[in-house]
Amino acid sequence: MPDTSGDRQAPRRRVPGPAGPPRPREPRGAVRRGPGPGARPARRPSAPRPPAQRPLRLGSPRPRLRMVGFALTLVLMIFVGRLLQVQAVDAGAYAAKAEQNRYVVHTLAAERGGITDRNGVALAISEDAYDITADPTMFAAKQLKVNDGPEQAAALLAPILGKDQADLVKLLRPQNRDLRYVRLAARQTPQVWKQIKDLKTALTNKAATDHATVNVLAGVFADPSSQRVYPNGDLAAGILGWVNADGKGGGGIEQQLDKELTGKDGKIRYAQSGGREVPTAGSTETPAVPGADVELTIDRDIQWAAQNAISEQVKKSRADRGYVVVQDTRTGQILAMANSPGFDPNDLSTADAAAMGNAALQDAYEPGSTAKVMSMAAVLQENAATPLTHVVVPNRLHRGDRLFKDDIDHETWHLTLNGVLAKSSNIGTILATGQLGRTQEQANQVLYSYLRKFGIGGYTGLGFPGETRGILAAPAKWSTSQQYTIPFGQGFSINAMQAASVYSTIANGGVRVDPTLVRGSKGADGRFTPAAQPKKHRVVSEKTAQTLAEMLESVVDDEQGTGVKAAIPGYNVAGKTGTANRVDPATGRYRGYTSSFAGFAPADKPRITVYCAIQNATAGSYFGGQICGPIYKQVMEFALKTLQIPPTGAKAANLPVDYKP
Repeated sequence: MPDTSGDRQAPRRRVPGPAGPPRPREPRGAVRRGPGPGARPARRPSAPRPPAQRPLRLGSPRPRLRMVGFALTLVLMIFVGRLLQVQAVDAGAYAAKAEQNRYVVHTLAAERGGITDRNGVALAISEDAYDITADPTMFAAKQLKVNDGPEQAAALLAPILGKDQADLVKLLRPQNRDLRYVRLAARQTPQVWKQIKDLKTALTNKAATDHATVNVLAGVFADPSSQRVYPNGDLAAGILGWVNADGKGGGGIEQQLDKELTGKDGKIRYAQSGGREVPTAGSTETPAVPGADVELTIDRDIQWAAQNAISEQVKKSRADRGYVVVQDTRTGQILAMANSPGFDPNDLSTADAAAMGNAALQDAYEPGSTAKVMSMAAVLQENAATPLTHVVVPNRLHRGDRLFKDDIDHETWHLTLNGVLAKSSNIGTILATGQLGRTQEQANQVLYSYLRKFGIGGYTGLGFPGETRGILAAPAKWSTSQQYTIPFGQGFSINAMQAASVYSTIANGGVRVDPTLVRGSKGADGRFTPAAQPKKHRVVSEKTAQTLAEMLESVVDDEQGTGVKAAIPGYNVAGKTGTANRVDPATGRYRGYTSSFAGFAPADKPRITVYCAIQNATAGSYFGGQICGPIYKQVMEFALKTLQIPPTGAKAANLPVDYKP
């Protein structure tokens, strides 16, 4: 057998190929046949491949999802808890805070009531004005985008408001940064607010085109208010008083009746955004209730005549001051109360502090001889003498530790009691009042009781701010000299209203009527409420009062009287002069004189009382009959004509002044 071992080939390594369907196994013993015609050639074995890698398997996502879900749940729980706190637990507090920030409340100032004279003529009125306000939070740097907003705004507002620029800066940049309301200026005129509005508009328009411009006045606003105006200037200023910067009465009727005049403020509440009202958010308003209108008893025309007359004489006499009171003798109503010097309540910056009051009620001074009418009233009422009683008046009278005299040296006078009053004899008055008691102490007590009945030493009943009650010591405290000086008007003090009231009491038949300044008031409902009726007091009998009126006629009508300059043609005039040593308020010592005149007319049917006093006249005469008599005449004539009071036509009493011994 041929050796075939050399022809044997080495066995081939089978490279595993891609897995495929299993090939059918041939039956054992079968003969392998080659490929037949047209068969695909056998595939060449491919290159060996690396063994297949196992695929990467990811971990389970469930733990991570559980962790994220837990975190989200925790966050949501925090939000829910906070939401419950805001909307449920602290809902009221947060709502209130939101309301506070969103809603603003402004006061609606009540219009102050007016003041008129007895005829309805306006003496004090209220006109529209504005309180200039600001919201300081709108001037913050983050709001305006500038750091000096308050300074810029203050520089613009200071000249318009007449305020100091530094003061405005302090208001616009307060220490409390949450402060939303400050008042920059009170009671400014509509013209002032218009200037500010125009300036705000100009800045707004410029800011719209120039982004570098900032409207630094955006936080400035105005609240409607009112301003007190006195149409007649200084007329009756002492009576009216004034209103201070806070809108409260600072003196006079404005202070006395401040509650009635002020009314009741209202409020308005509205939503705001950026300093502007949100119309759609709604608002609530409590209307203001205006104050009552007050009607005084004074007559503007008579007040003018009195004020003009006293002002001219004070200037002419170079006096410290003077006053005139005009009163209705039957009702006690004051028709005029004039002071000089005075002040203009429209401009208190130029007013003299010493003149900002009502000196006719606030000055206390020794009245002098005008007070002798009270001494005579006591003598007549006590039947100690009659108008015809003879009184021997020496040139000097020694009483106590003093030697008394009259205003002029004279020989011994032989006067009637009427003549003592007509010639205003101090000595004669001392002698007459000495008859009021068996002893001087008894006489003092009787005289004191009459002085008190006439209202001396007590308030007039007006309730006026700053009114003085004067000084009248009890008789037990009268010094030796006071026992004899008080009868002729020295040693005690009064005010001008008290002095006028004494003469009105005589004119009213011996009945004292408390003086009044207010006739009534008209409330917001338009109804007029008259003032309460004044109190009345019987002081002396009607007969005594009539006798005194006749005696006072002699002062003016008789050629020996001291008040002839007060005579009014066609009218019977009753009056009395006064010239008293004056206590200087600055030193407490006597210096100068108080000159006065008091009286009423028509003397036989009295209607009007006029009292005039001038303090410390330094030029010309200082005698009351010389400088106050003419004022009495001027004012009385004007009042008689104004009130259309005709002469009575009765003849004067013409009581004798002296007698032949």
